[in-house]
Amino acid sequence: MPPETPSLEISRPARQLALQAAACLLVLSLAWPWFGTRGEPLPWPETAFAISGVALLFASLSRQTWWWRLIHAVFAPLAWAVAQLAIDPGWFLAFFFVLLVLYRGALTGQAPLFLSNATTASALEQLTADRPGMRLLDLGAGVGSVLLPLARARPDAHLCGVENSPLVWAIGRLRTAAVDNCDWRWGDLHKADLGGYDVVYAFLSPVPMADLWQKVCAEMKPGSLFISNSFAVPGVEASAVVEVDDSRSTCLYCYRR
Repeated sequence: MPPETPSLEISRPARQLALQAAACLLVLSLAWPWFGTRGEPLPWPETAFAISGVALLFASLSRQTWWWRLIHAVFAPLAWAVAQLAIDPGWFLAFFFVLLVLYRGALTGQAPLFLSNATTASALEQLTADRPGMRLLDLGAGVGSVLLPLARARPDAHLCGVENSPLVWAIGRLRTAAVDNCDWRWGDLHKADLGGYDVVYAFLSPVPMADLWQKVCAEMKPGSLFISNSFAVPGVEASAVVEVDDSRSTCLYCYRR
């Protein structure tokens, strides 16, 4: 079955932040007057858990995916707990920059770092066996976990990977530097030109799939193939769904143009 997808537009990080902020404002607007009129200090542990419960309620009512609900449920209690540790703020800044270079794609493309496994790469090789000399583009190519084995298995093919998270791109660039038929590029997957490729592969998230499908329809030529790992295009029936025999029961949704 297709993975759960959000039925409402509230799914982007900024909108998730708005849900959390709304929960904070609601709880604090009730708690501060209640305790303030009694001259009592605000009980922060209980307040944090109250914010957690309201945020979870908001996320559930707006039908967010399960991982966003989990994040909303634990964010405020964790923030309060970390605040008790009196950690130097410089460490938080350093941690932010580490996350930025690793997961920049989650902010700009709503696509966290998902790594395809070797079994999936083998399945892609079989799916494209009838396309000699194919040109394949991997959108959000990560560290080259698909392109590297595929390039070795298909020396006749020309493969290209696009990645925009700095550290992840650098690792992929180093891994594919000696592979002649693999082109490694820095760039935004939403700005990549799909017109020159026979096959486009993506392992992203539910959020960008609708917009990406519009791009596929506008740019990919007739007879080409779009393959999405795990996340179906909403409202569009796949030409085929390939179940990969791996530990996470990967499904490849194939759409022929």
